[in-house]
Amino acid sequence: MTKKRILSGMRPTGALHLGNLHGALKNWIELQNSGDYECYYFVADWHALTSEYNNTSMIRSNIIDMVIDWLSAGLDPQKSTLFIQSSVKEHAELFLILSMITPLPWLERNPTYKEIKEELSEKDLSTFGFLGYPVLQAADIIIYKAYGVPVGVDQLPHVELTREIARRFNFLYREIFPIPEPLLTDVPKMLGIDGRKMSKSYDNSIYMSDRNDSLKTKIASMFTDPQRMRRKDPGRPELCNVFAFHQIYSPPDYVREISIECKRAGIGCTDCKQSLADQIVMGMQPIHERQDYFRGHIDEVKSIIEDGITRAIRIARATMDEVREAVKI
Repeated sequence: MTKKRILSGMRPTGALHLGNLHGALKNWIELQNSGDYECYYFVADWHALTSEYNNTSMIRSNIIDMVIDWLSAGLDPQKSTLFIQSSVKEHAELFLILSMITPLPWLERNPTYKEIKEELSEKDLSTFGFLGYPVLQAADIIIYKAYGVPVGVDQLPHVELTREIARRFNFLYREIFPIPEPLLTDVPKMLGIDGRKMSKSYDNSIYMSDRNDSLKTKIASMFTDPQRMRRKDPGRPELCNVFAFHQIYSPPDYVREISIECKRAGIGCTDCKQSLADQIVMGMQPIHERQDYFRGHIDEVKSIIEDGITRAIRIARATMDEVREAVKI
C-alpha cells in the first residue's frame, strides 16, 4: 500500500522551546511512528528571511541547532526525510510561478498577516516577501504533492490558501497537484513564563536546551493564579499556567493530587513550582542526553541533512518537470 505523504516545516529563528516541542514536534513524531505516512519535514530558512532579512548571521547555526533538537526529540531519519528548504531550488521556481497566478486580495485578507505584524511590531515587515510568504508556503507543500499538512487550528487559514492556490493552478493549466488536507492536531495550552503566548519575541520561553538552575529559575518565575495572593488562599488550578505544565509532565495521579491541594490551599505556589521543575527535568533528560550526543557528532547531523536534501530534490525536480510542461515554459 502506498503511504500518504505529509509535509511540515519550521523557521530557524532561534532555539526551540517547549511550545514547539509539544505543539508541533510531538505530533510530527507520532505521525512518523504511525507507519501510515511518508513524512517530509523541512527547515524553512527562506521563510526566516521574512522577519530576519536584516539579521541573517545566525540562520546557518540555527539550522544545525534545530535539526539537533528534532533528532533529540525523536525524529528518525530512517522514517522521515529532513531537509533544508533553500537547498531545493525548485521551491523558489514554483513560488515564482504561483505568485503570477495568486490574486493579491487572497494575501491581503490572510488573518495572520496583521497578527504577526503586531506581534513583531519592532521589525519592519512591510515587504513583498512577508506579504507573499503564504505563496512560498503553498509551493513548499504542493511541490511534494503532499496529502496532508499537520497544523494547529490557528494555522488552518494557511492551509486553506494553499488549497485555493493549488485549485487555481489545476484550473488554469492541468490537474497536477492534489488538494492537501489539514491534519488538525490537539495542541496543548503552553503559555510563557509571563502568562502570554510562549514566543522568542516575548523573551518568555522555556527552551528545550534549558537545564538545571536555568530551568528552575524560569519555572520559579512563572505566573500563577492572579487571585491567589497568599499561601492560605485557595487556588484555581484550571487558571494556573503551572498546573497546565503539570498536566503535561506529571503523572495523572499526581496531577489530581495537585489540583485538590491547590483548591484547598494545601500546597503553595512555590512548592508546586519546585515539584514541576523536578518533573520537567526528569521528562527532558532523554532529550538532553540525545542533544549532547548529536552536538558531539555534527558530521552525522550534516550527513542526515544531505541525505534528506537528496531525497527531496528527486521529488521536487519531477514535479517541476510536470509544471513546466503544463505552463508551457
